[in-house]
Amino acid sequence: MSKESVIERWLELVDEDMSVAEDLFKTKHWLYTAFMCHQVLEKALKAYWVATRDDDPPYIHDHKRLAEGCGLYDKLTEEQRIFLTTIREMNIEARYREYKSRIAASLNETNTHQLLEQTKQMKQWILQRF
Repeated sequence: MSKESVIERWLELVDEDMSVAEDLFKTKHWLYTAFMCHQVLEKALKAYWVATRDDDPPYIHDHKRLAEGCGLYDKLTEEQRIFLTTIREMNIEARYREYKSRIAASLNETNTHQLLEQTKQMKQWILQRF
């Protein structure tokens, strides 16, 4: 598979996940909206990794490490760095019920909407770097 097709596939997944996040928000599924925001940025960073490096992105979910590995971390503002730390906590895919419950209890319409908007901004920022 060509590098361009790998990048294209990552970006298709970014768009799909963003759409799912928006749909989940509309139905008030705050926890899963936040998780999909996590996925959007992870996949956007992996697309950028493929676009700028000659190796495959690692099988990790840590946005900071991905951003560092592909050279974007040093270009982030302090606000963007803080957001990456915040959104990293929303990776609930394989977490224990207690962790999910704690994260779910911290989310509401207002702060989930803020996560969604910050995700859109960060996604756009990453895509503009291509």
